[in-house]
Amino acid sequence: MFNADKPSLDQLPSSAQLLRSTIVAAAAAVVILVTVVLPAEYAIDPTGIGRILGLTDMGEIKQELADEAEQDRAIHGDDQSSLLAPLFGLLVTSAQAEEAWRDEVTFTLEPGAYTEIKLVMVEGNTAEYAWVADGGRINYDLHAHGVGGQSVDYLKGRGETSGEGSFEAPFPGEHGWFWRNRDSADVTVTLQLRGDYSALVQGN
Repeated sequence: MFNADKPSLDQLPSSAQLLRSTIVAAAAAVVILVTVVLPAEYAIDPTGIGRILGLTDMGEIKQELADEAEQDRAIHGDDQSSLLAPLFGLLVTSAQAEEAWRDEVTFTLEPGAYTEIKLVMVEGNTAEYAWVADGGRINYDLHAHGVGGQSVDYLKGRGETSGEGSFEAPFPGEHGWFWRNRDSADVTVTLQLRGDYSALVQGN
């Protein structure tokens, strides 16, 4: 083993020297921060030295790149949301399409023929519908009959090819359509239904 000679007290730096060294080091660090780090990293050049050395230009480029990166993140985030929104909408629409319509009825009427489609409902029940006619136009009367002679006309149409809407039953009974083909060719009607009804009845 080697034994190093211990320095004497005279060889050790005094408190004043340590303080002076600390102050010098701190001042040097501040100078480096102001003249090199701030211009090069953040384009902040209070002394102008960074511009002379070309460090401020470097900092401006870094800041531009950082701003562009932030904008890209924001744009990409919006794009992802925009891309996911139609996908989400498609999934929701598909799910609704599978469950939206409780019943679908298709019938064909020859010229002059008619039929009725009724929903058995109680007071306060609601029903929604959508229908389309293929091959020609159709006349219809959306109405209801209840116990004790109660009746109501919801809607009438003449020479129509499609329709949609909803209605609320004001009393218990049969609520629905009387269809008649007044055209010169066969007409096929597809009726879709959903809502609060206990039965669907079709007949002349």
